[in-house]
Amino acid sequence: MIAYVTVGVNDMTRAECFYSSFLLNLGYELEVIDGELSYAQPGQSPEFPEFYVKAPFNGQPATAGNGTMIAFRAGSQKQVRDLHAAAVNAGGADEGAPGFRESYGPNFFVAYLRDPEGNKIALFSSDPNEPGRDG
Repeated sequence: MIAYVTVGVNDMTRAECFYSSFLLNLGYELEVIDGELSYAQPGQSPEFPEFYVKAPFNGQPATAGNGTMIAFRAGSQKQVRDLHAAAVNAGGADEGAPGFRESYGPNFFVAYLRDPEGNKIALFSSDPNEPGRDG
């Protein structure tokens, strides 16, 4: 079970603008500790690990991991669209517009982003009560 995820960044102000644009709307709360960001769900359920945004511990510049992606579950397809737009407006880059992907299940609705440092983020919904790709 994942307890927390950390991404390294070089510009904390840009990172806070980007991550707060969607994580706060997903129910995460932000705590700034020594200038670094800690996002957590209230009550800290193991279902929702903490998400940290920090400068790299070794003092070297942050770089994005090739093949690394962090996915956040949204409550609906509309929320995926809205959060994707908010994150792009907050300095993120579109890496895949909201929609269905042929290689995933019929209800997997997803959008992809890059944060200002190049880290890949997915926002998805897979609610079987919403219209699916084939419906």
